[in-house]
Amino acid sequence: MTRSLQAVAYRRPSVLESTADGRRLGLETSRGATPTGAADHPRFFAGFLTSPQAASAGLLAVADVAAARYYQRQLRASLDPVVTGNGDRLRFESFSGCGGVYARLDVLTAGLDGAEVGHGTTNVDVNNPLREALSRLGTDDPLHLRVGPEELTVTTLDGPVVEKKVPLPDRWLRGFAESQVIAAGFDLRAELPAAEAVRFLRALPKAGVRGAAGGPRWLVAAGRGLRATSRAVPGAVCLPGPERLSALQRALRHATALRIYGPAVGAGSAPTASAWELVLPGMRLTLTLSPDASRGFSGEGGVLDALATDEAAEDAELISVLLAWEPRIDIADLAASSGLTAERVRAALVRLGTSGRVGYDTAEAAYFHRELPYDSARVERHNPRLRSARELVAAGAVALDGVLGTVTAADGHVHRVREEAGVLSCTCQWWAKYRGGRGPCKHALAVRMVRRGEAAQRDGRTARVDGGVR
Repeated sequence: MTRSLQAVAYRRPSVLESTADGRRLGLETSRGATPTGAADHPRFFAGFLTSPQAASAGLLAVADVAAARYYQRQLRASLDPVVTGNGDRLRFESFSGCGGVYARLDVLTAGLDGAEVGHGTTNVDVNNPLREALSRLGTDDPLHLRVGPEELTVTTLDGPVVEKKVPLPDRWLRGFAESQVIAAGFDLRAELPAAEAVRFLRALPKAGVRGAAGGPRWLVAAGRGLRATSRAVPGAVCLPGPERLSALQRALRHATALRIYGPAVGAGSAPTASAWELVLPGMRLTLTLSPDASRGFSGEGGVLDALATDEAAEDAELISVLLAWEPRIDIADLAASSGLTAERVRAALVRLGTSGRVGYDTAEAAYFHRELPYDSARVERHNPRLRSARELVAAGAVALDGVLGTVTAADGHVHRVREEAGVLSCTCQWWAKYRGGRGPCKHALAVRMVRRGEAAQRDGRTARVDGGVR
């Protein structure tokens, strides 16, 4: 597994303290992206939280996921959460060490009382003493929140006083991207009022059992609650590894509703990913689960088609210039501004997601702009299926014949790729095992690359003829 060390540095530890003016929560930031470029310790907000206990519980839930492995628990995982200022809200994100759970706390305008929220993304320090202090927060008395250094410390402190170096596997980065792409295919499947949400979540298995022991469950909306089914049916949502929702327990007593999102499924469908959103006063806490506790998001393949096109790469460069840290990216507006079709804008956003430059908000069914503070450029470079597909194309191993393509592997074995209703299937073992459930195989990707290359050549010849060039 390819990995690197991610180094983060903070001017001081984050702290919850009591002063003569009341309680103050100072969250320290690392180096991050801002509208004016990279900056050391950017400052995004200074003001009050309108629901301090709920916000503290939500922040702890995000930190729980950042420090957790829900599969192979004996391995350690600890990555600081990411904070994004989107002008009207603060978003705190994390991803589990096992790569199968994504968490986000959105503190919306109604949850903040203070100056305007800044723009940018960076890591935020959530250390053990801070976690203990937040867990003891017992009242909703006014709590001042500062995200970033005190104004005076920017010029009075020299050098970092807190440094952390943590391993950052490529599969972790790919999973962060895949979770956003998969969530973009979700719709709201059920909404439970507070009492039903509490009853349902408290009945789930607790974390501590081995990751896959709980197995996937299927649920359908029934009145004000949920009804279990033995298998997938239309309208059902999958709960894979139910013990992985344990982080929601932190904020459960503050919840006003539970919303559940998932893809459309048919009878007998295989387990799928799903998103579980606790609605809090002025906030939303969301956990997105991979299709199985032992299966991280990195192998789902949802971004491969977008990565395989040169057109999407060029479109992504154009779209990236037009992004302005929007809390809700409007695809129609981007299409009008860029001159691209809505379909090409969506493909470009997927491409940007692979480098951590956009996330997806299921509650608003929209992408949002952020810039992950990780070296995500290597995600495409180290994607094994994409790399293998490019090698097959470069070796001239692909031959096209109408709806059929043949790919000759290095060992001389011939794989046949066929297209039906826009879906490419293959005779290889990968397709036989997953049936497209984890994205295209390397052979299908190679065929798609060659087809697009030939189509681009035809378009180029047509353009030259239309332009009077013979």
